[in-house]
Amino acid sequence: MLNDRQLRQLLDSLTSAVLVLDDSLLLCYLNSAAEDLLAASSARVSGQPLADVVRESAAAEKAMRNALASGQKYTVRRASWRLHNMETRTVDYSVSPVPELGLLLLEVQSMDRLLRIAREDALISAQETTRNLVRGMAHEVKNPLGGIRGAAQLLQRELPDEELAEYTQIIIAEADRLRNLVDRLLGPHKPAKMQPTNVHEILERVAQLIDAECEGELKIRRDYDPSIPEFPADSEQLIQALLNIARNAMQAIDESIGFKAGEIVLRTRIQRQFTIGRHTCSLVCRIEIEDNGPGIPEDIRERIFYPMISGRAEGSGLGLSISQNIINQHRGLIKCDSRAGQSVFQVYLPLVKE
Repeated sequence: MLNDRQLRQLLDSLTSAVLVLDDSLLLCYLNSAAEDLLAASSARVSGQPLADVVRESAAAEKAMRNALASGQKYTVRRASWRLHNMETRTVDYSVSPVPELGLLLLEVQSMDRLLRIAREDALISAQETTRNLVRGMAHEVKNPLGGIRGAAQLLQRELPDEELAEYTQIIIAEADRLRNLVDRLLGPHKPAKMQPTNVHEILERVAQLIDAECEGELKIRRDYDPSIPEFPADSEQLIQALLNIARNAMQAIDESIGFKAGEIVLRTRIQRQFTIGRHTCSLVCRIEIEDNGPGIPEDIRERIFYPMISGRAEGSGLGLSISQNIINQHRGLIKCDSRAGQSVFQVYLPLVKE
């Protein structure tokens, strides 16, 4: 027979969170996975009402009491739990009464990571589809542009009147402008040159450029994790990607609250076991660029990484698309969380080759 210590060891080895409640819905025991999920230790919350540690709804509590009375098991999908520290968790859980002991057993699976992976997988798929569409259209536009420019040059040589050359010059200039626009849509011409790179040197370069553009009026705050090691990257391309994001933040601040009241935060952290697409990376560098500007308009919030989408009247709508292309070349991921008064762009880059 197993003793209590051995039973606890078995429960602690489970990846599913296990909560044990008595007939008054007081917590009796949490295994290790439950402690991680609820951000609470079993010793500290033992004897407390479940509602003091995690809240769902009055109906959920009533269902648990009914299960105790009837002895019937049931399962709840996609429940939203609010923890004692005001964080939220999306979970699936099964309730199993144990009438002989007067106990209720909850087996809980956190769905937050799976839902995040599904959302990011859909985002990456949509981004890849859009990128392929844009590349195809850009090549279709670029090919006839060369012909138009060449024909304008030949026509200019045959014109009898030099004053008429002004019109062919306009054709040539506009063809060049369109070609440059198409080149920007296509992204970097050269493949990334991967070399050992220090992320903080890149961010300091971005900070210097932004500081120069706003003439030192905008506050730039650093929040770095100095333990992040060097990782393979193309430093020039990464500078361009992060500068596009930071410059958007600077321009949004300038147009809304002004440089004096604005702030940009450059933050780095290490994150473990992070999924990018269908690959789980054991170690990633998370770069955050946060600003206290007006936030991204809700109507374009889901489309900001698509080409030609901009929240500014004078914006080209290409900066974030180019940034996304560069980050994808580095097998990374770029996301954005925005609300009124705050926008946070998050860039995830693998630190080790998986």
